[in-house]
Parts: sequence; structure tokens; C-alpha cells
Amino acid sequence: MVELTIDGKQVEVPEGSMVMHAANKLGLYVPHFCYHKKLSIAANCRMCLVEVEKAPKAMPACATPVTNGMVVHTCSEKAVAAQKSVMEFLLINHPLDCPICDQGGECQLQDLAVGYGGSESRYQEEKRVVFHKDMGPLISAEEMPRCIHCTRCVRFGQEIAGVMELGMLNRGEHSEITTFVGRAVESELSGNMIDICPVGALTSKPFRYTARTWELARRRAVSPHDSVGANIVVQVKGDQVMRVVPFENEAVNECWISDRDRFAYAGLNTEDRLAHPMVKDANGQWHEVSWGDALQAVVKGLNKVREAHGAGAIGAIGSPMATTEELALLAQLARGLGSENVDFRLRYTDPSFGAAIAGTPWLGMPVAELDNLDAVLVVGSFLRKDHPLFAQRLRQAAKRGTQVSFIDAAHDDPLFPVASRLAAAPSQLPNALAQVGAALAQIKGQAIPAAFAGVDVSPEAQRIADSLAAGGNVAVLVGNMAVTSPQASLLAANAQLVAQLASGKLGFLTPGGNTVGGYLAGAVPKGQGLTAEQMLAQGLKAFIVLHAEPEFDADNGQQAVNTLQAAEFSVALTSYASAAQAWASVMLPIAPYTETSGTFVNAEGRAQSFRGTVAPLGESRPGWKVLRVMGNLFELQGFDDETSESVRDSVFAGNVQDRLSNQVVSQPGLASANAQAIERVTDLPIYRTDAIVRRAEPLQAAPASQAPVLRAHPDTLAQLGVSSGQQVRVKSSSGSAELLAQADDGVVKGAVRVAAAFPQTLGLGSAFGQLSVERI
Repeated sequence: MVELTIDGKQVEVPEGSMVMHAANKLGLYVPHFCYHKKLSIAANCRMCLVEVEKAPKAMPACATPVTNGMVVHTCSEKAVAAQKSVMEFLLINHPLDCPICDQGGECQLQDLAVGYGGSESRYQEEKRVVFHKDMGPLISAEEMPRCIHCTRCVRFGQEIAGVMELGMLNRGEHSEITTFVGRAVESELSGNMIDICPVGALTSKPFRYTARTWELARRRAVSPHDSVGANIVVQVKGDQVMRVVPFENEAVNECWISDRDRFAYAGLNTEDRLAHPMVKDANGQWHEVSWGDALQAVVKGLNKVREAHGAGAIGAIGSPMATTEELALLAQLARGLGSENVDFRLRYTDPSFGAAIAGTPWLGMPVAELDNLDAVLVVGSFLRKDHPLFAQRLRQAAKRGTQVSFIDAAHDDPLFPVASRLAAAPSQLPNALAQVGAALAQIKGQAIPAAFAGVDVSPEAQRIADSLAAGGNVAVLVGNMAVTSPQASLLAANAQLVAQLASGKLGFLTPGGNTVGGYLAGAVPKGQGLTAEQMLAQGLKAFIVLHAEPEFDADNGQQAVNTLQAAEFSVALTSYASAAQAWASVMLPIAPYTETSGTFVNAEGRAQSFRGTVAPLGESRPGWKVLRVMGNLFELQGFDDETSESVRDSVFAGNVQDRLSNQVVSQPGLASANAQAIERVTDLPIYRTDAIVRRAEPLQAAPASQAPVLRAHPDTLAQLGVSSGQQVRVKSSSGSAELLAQADDGVVKGAVRVAAAFPQTLGLGSAFGQLSVERI
């Protein structure tokens, strides 16, 4: 440790720290622009000049290493004079447009100019002009003359997002920040550049000129779009959400959020937002009715089915977007009616997966522990799309030496060094894990497990095994593609055996914002109950659907819609009319996460409660209240809760950590060899994951939401007689789609990659089906 004195106060900091770090430890503020605690030190702005005794001139606090006995003055006459001189230079070319700047009121330059700027400029020359840049649908760079060249945005792209999308051209007065040859900024974390820009050069394009910052009320919430559980601040004007920004929580999301978390609010109040209860008449026409009439229609319809076909003919389907309280009451309602058919995992296709896990599957460690792993194996995950903030943590870990390996069927560049990658068709992922397990057993001097007998270990599997065996803190992380596979139980068992052989942890990168909460709430089938996939495949007589858009949320969306249409009665608790009007008998308007109180449980098992940030739209009501009233109308026991907190407390009674368990009770083994048919590799694009995101226009305009194409290895395209850029017809057992073929070395040979959750690919059916491809 090094001891120094700053403004008369002594402080100890680790060797190698800068003066800025020591000042921060004391709680002393040193004015700065380019310094950011999560970014490398650039010392561009020089605003943090301080006086260091025995130094001939003022020194930048962010780039001056501490030494024993150093004496620093941050607000002496010499330091303040230097800071004021820097401010004068920064303002020479800065435009005087604060009254119309979106950054006004929360601008770092504006705040510091009050304390360190002059009342008038001594410079009479014309200010420089920098032409605006087009950075895509999310970031506005219309006022680049405001840029002070702190390079925070450039360093963020390189160091946090992992891709250098912005850079600086030219020198001196001609310097300017620009994109690479005019391309849009496409990173899934790009919106954080808006937050860290200390001036109004980079602002939010969807928010642009819609409100002033001092008009906004700020309310904390939790993002529901993935299992990170990012903490956010929802900024509200009147009863409308105007902007979403991160709330710093080092243990969860640090100070970052993904663009999906940031811009999805644009999908909250779209034209198809359901604001009143609706009932379909005998002629198929929709009519607005009162809540009382709508709920009576629900009771009548469900009772009619129960009396005619029994309670087992009723199914309850939730969503990982629903709060824990809503899922708990949905499960309680279904069981109160006498049905065990309750599930929220619409994309899970292995009916035995629930019984294969002894408890509630979770990450297996705190989120922050991802930073400290020595070696990681990620199985069946499109990491950057599924969990962008987990990918960011592993990116920082990889920089510090963590070895990250992948087993997958298709590979997107994770934007960090990959130790090794083993590609396998979706049906052969269990065998790829078996190869790694067999190699690990040999390294450890153990007998190869009987379940993996006869496996040939590939060079890639050997490298993965070497990486895992060399690490002290090791994890095997099972991704979304793996848990939704028809072989999810076998994959989980094989992953557990690999983790045990590596003396590491097994974790699940759970899909959706509240998968762990859904398990804890009991919203999964027990006994002879059917899973969501079974309900929608076999067909039931009545359905209760909560927060789901089965057309795009289910594994086989077209089959799901057909099944729901064929049912005698279906009630949709939804925020959007278009999500249910094709199949529902009654639509009940319920509030999205910004308009209700509730709890989401992230992948690490952290329960995070929140309150509504705006009043419900129209006659919308919180989902938990609607379900409670439905229970009362059916005269069921246990529906007496007056607050969401009391529902939450009943779910989390006892020690929740004891209920989290990744122990796999199914047996490891090998998958049978697949026929020569072309397998489908299905990814869920980052901006097509849930109903809110799919309705957010700025996100749908982003390159990541472009129309789906067929991507295949060049050798596979040659085998099919197709050239990259040609139009092809893709056929499955349930339908077909016409797509553009595109060569992609990242897709395993013998398979084709086709995205789900698009209308264009809906007819192809299951994400794990067999396909045929022909030229048009």
C-alpha cells in the first residue's frame, strides 16, 4: 500500500493507483471528462489537473501514479487556475446551444463550466463545424460540434463492447469522432455510449427532443428481458415512459445495460396495446365489455369445459416475462381448478427436463463470480444475443486470462479470444460433451465413464479438456439452445459429469427474465401434468395464457396458434391485442412490468422486487390482481392477498437458496447418430425475444432485426447445390419459407441456421426440426 496526502487528508491505496483513485477513496471530487472508472486511462481532457508538491507543473490526477509521501492539492490556487485554463480551451469551439441540447440539465460540461468557466469568451474567431454522423436508429450524432474528444465512446467500444466501431480521424482542431467508413453502430451494448458521453454529442435517437431532463420523474425497476436482471431507472413524464437508463449495481449489471433493456420501452404503448377487456361473440366479432362481464365470461367458459371434459382439459401457460407473483397465482389458480397442466417454458421441448433437475436450475454462482473464473465451457448458447451482459463479464475475464471455450452448432463472434470451439449438429451436442468428458477422465487418470465408452476424442475436445483441467475455478454453463433442446435432460446430465470431472461448477444461463422465479413459484407441471409444449401439441379444451404471445414465444408457433384456435375456450391475459385476437375467446388487459409491482429472480437466484413506474393504461390492471379476483370468483382458497408483497412473501417463505439446485438426476449417455437430413440450427434474435421488444420500432430498425436468411457453411451450400446470395425454398414437415442463402463458416457442416420469431419462418415449425433446401 502507498500512503499519500490529498487536501490535508491521509489515504492509503494500492501501489500502481492514480491520484484520481486516491481522491475518490477520500470522497473528494476532482473535475474530469475523459476519466471513467470502467475504462482505461487516456488523459485526453486535462480537466483533472491538480497541484503535486515538488512537481514543476500541474499534473493530471487520472494519469499520475501515487508515491509514498506524495502531497496533492486539488483545489489550490495553482490547481484551480490550471482547471479554468483547460475549461477555457474546451469551450473555444463548443457551440452555445444548451437551450436545445438533450443533454441540458444533466451535462457534465455544463455543470463544470459553471464552476470553472468564464462569464464570457476571449475568443472572437468562428467556431469549427463538424458534420453530423449517421450511427443507426439508436444513437443520434446530429450535433458532433459538441464533442470534446474525451474518447470515452471509442474506449467503450474497444474495451467493453469488444468492437471498435468508433474512432478518431485527423489531428488537432480537425479531429472528429466517426464510425468505420460510414457504418452504423451495431453493438448490443451501444446505448451505453450515450450514458458515458459527458456532453451532448451522442444522445438517444428515440428520446431526441421529446422531453427535458428536469421534467422527468425517475423510478427504479428491473429489466425483464434476460436473466441478468439488470437494474434500471425508468424516467417518466406524466404517465408515459420516456427513457430507460442503467442503475449501477456492481453485483448484477455494474453500470451497463444492453440496448434491449434500454430501448424496449418504445414497445410499451403501441397501437395494438390492449386497454379494455374484450369478449368475442358467436360471430367472431370483438366487443369491449366491463371487467365484471369479462370475468364472468371467463368463469362461465372455464366451468363449462371443466364440467364437460374434466379439469385435466384446462391448461395454464405463463411466460418468463411474468412476475413471480403472477406465475405463483397462475399455478395456484390452475391447481385450484383441479389441473396440473401449468407451465411457463414455452420453448422447452424435452418433457422430461423438469424431472431431470432435482431443484430449481440456476447460474450456480453469483453473477459477479463470472469475473473470477479460470476456465469456462459454454454449451449451446448464442451468448451475445441471449445474455449480452454475461458476455461482457466474460469478455473482461478473458482479457485477464480466463479461457472461454464453446460447444455449439453455430457460432457468433463473442468479441473476445476463444480458447477452443467444438462444433456439432444440435442432435450431437451430447456426444460433443461426452468427448470432453472422456478427455478429462484421461487427464485426471480416471477410467472413462461407462456412459462415454467408445467415444473418439477430437483435437478440439482435447483442447477444451486441457483448458478445464488446468483451471482452479472452473464452470460449465448450459445455454438457452441446450435447455430448449429435445435432448435437454441428456445434455444436462453430460454437462454435470464434465463439470464433476473438471472439479468445477455447473450453471444454467436461464432464458427470459424470470425463469428461476417461475420455478420457485411452482409454475411447472407436477405428476401427470403436461408441459407447455405438450399442451400446445396435443391440444386441450381450454387455455389460460398469461403474458405470452404463443405465435412467436412457443417452440412451434404455428402449431400453437392452431391448437389455441381449436380449443373450446381460451382466455388471454395480455398487454397487446394482436398477441391474442386470432385465437382467444376473452382478452383481459394486464399491465406490463412498468405498470405493476412484482419480483423478478435473476439467474443467480437474486430476488429483485419493484413497483410500477406509471399508472396502468386505460382499464389495464396488474396481472396478479386479475388472477386473484379470478380465484375469488371460482371461490377457491388462498386468494386473499391484498398486495403483491404478500404473494411474494408466500413464494419466498423459508430459505430460497436451499431450493436452488443444479443436481441432475437423469443419466449421462450418448445420442444416437442422426440420419443424413439437414438439421435446423435456430437462433432467437436479440430483438425478437418477447412481446415488448418485438414492438419497439427503434430495435426493429436495427441491423440485428433484419429479415431472416438461411446461413450455412460453404461446404453445406455446395452439397445442396446452392450459391451464397441465391434465393432458396426451405421445407419442413409443417411448411416452407423462401429465404436468401448466405455462407457462414460459423455454422456446423450438415446444418442450416434459420432464425425463429419472425413471420417469415413461422411455417417451418419446431426449432429442432429437419429441413430440406432447394433452389428457386
